[in-house]
Amino acid sequence: MPRAARGRTSADTPLRELSHWAAGLRPQHVPCRVLKLAASQVLSQIASIRAGLQHPLGRKLVAAFGHPMQRDPRQAAGVFAALGSWLNLDDTAYAGHLSNSTVAVPLAFAYARQLDGLSLLTAVVAANECAARITASATLGPLRGQSAVHTHLAGAVAGRLHCDRASATLFENAFGLAFAMPNWPLMRAFLASDARLFNTFTPVRTAMDACDAAYAGLRGAPDIMEHSDGFLARFATVPLPQAVAKGLGRRWHTDTLSFKMHPGGPGIDAAVDCAAEIHRELGSLRPEDVAEVVVEASLYTLFAGERAAQYVTGPGSPLGALVLDVPYPVATTLLTGEFSVDDFSSPLLDDPDRWALAKRIRLEHDTDMTRELFLSDAPFGEAVREAGDLAVPWLRGFGGDELVDLVGAARADDRDFSRSTKATGARVTVRLTDGRTVSRTRLIPVGAAGPETRAGHADLVREKFLSVGGSQQVADTVGRLHRMRPRAVRRWIETAFLD
Repeated sequence: MPRAARGRTSADTPLRELSHWAAGLRPQHVPCRVLKLAASQVLSQIASIRAGLQHPLGRKLVAAFGHPMQRDPRQAAGVFAALGSWLNLDDTAYAGHLSNSTVAVPLAFAYARQLDGLSLLTAVVAANECAARITASATLGPLRGQSAVHTHLAGAVAGRLHCDRASATLFENAFGLAFAMPNWPLMRAFLASDARLFNTFTPVRTAMDACDAAYAGLRGAPDIMEHSDGFLARFATVPLPQAVAKGLGRRWHTDTLSFKMHPGGPGIDAAVDCAAEIHRELGSLRPEDVAEVVVEASLYTLFAGERAAQYVTGPGSPLGALVLDVPYPVATTLLTGEFSVDDFSSPLLDDPDRWALAKRIRLEHDTDMTRELFLSDAPFGEAVREAGDLAVPWLRGFGGDELVDLVGAARADDRDFSRSTKATGARVTVRLTDGRTVSRTRLIPVGAAGPETRAGHADLVREKFLSVGGSQQVADTVGRLHRMRPRAVRRWIETAFLD
């Protein structure tokens, strides 16, 4: 077993313990269910990358930095990461938007190093576990979701070095060097410009440099996480250094994966799911048929939507803000029955009916949904439980005394995540001008962590991959990825991207 399973010594730092565990992780240490989730994660993120390639901004990125299927795996990793992230079609977990690095980097290096399928999947799991734990340690802080780009410093280092079968010392030094100058995005650029395309590209590039430097013999600080002048001191309101190595080999953060079935930010998924159900009942609608639409959701959805709303003014709105907006995707789905990446570009984005209906949509806070959100593991619940009473100032800053009272006393219970949930729910109520009212509620979105996703994730991600024009052959064989030899893996990746 990896070193962490044999016990911790007084000389260990959380980062050192994580490094030894990750370096020693082998396929036989990973439960079968976790490897299956990783296979679905790979196919799901390939779908997200394909979607990014098809968008006009994605084509500009490729013009600047090359196609992801290029010779240098370090450059390819950055392009893979960027293309899969900025449409918010990337998969998430507790904690972080993992796949942009934890799948992108192993894909690039497995292809270049000619690894077999089981090695690829194990590298993805190792990267997930490292990135999720480090992100969890700073979850109660000012950066969250896609703005927590430090996730990808960890995911990229671990993904590459596991593909290389690097030593624990290399892991430790590369982590320490990568987190020496962690990235902090400016929300103005994130929401108002095309700089969102760099939200994973930049940290992945930094991580590649850190790995190169570690190979050359440069050393990082092993206590960079918990030191008073270290990462958590700057990036966490409530530091949780114990989360970095908690439950290694027993508690799999990969179990908390949520698969994104629609592009867009927090809470959009459930609202779009509800809108699609309403469309199936009502059929074609015109904006003038609708008196108003109310979307009730958790505080998290409202927080993201309010930040984006000031930038969303119609068809010319910056994409960085548009992917966090709730009215536009709900209006689109009510009118068309679905919502996809094509709806973020012309000519569909220019449809005046969508914007007319979007103006009739308002958001309201549902306290029960906020309570359920914090009872879930992702995106915050487990961090709040881990922090206990120390979480109160963070909760108050996020939602005031009302949120503190709503969440109540929370304590860590050492759960193993095999029954993880992510309840980012929504209720959509459409009031028609003829007096009818139709409402739908969904607590756990389609694809989000929960019992339905655990039972059917393979079918869900297959649907997602095929919906962006992915190869039937690739979709049919992902279940055999763990048995593929190196040459077959290379052909599989080429078929996934080179139409």
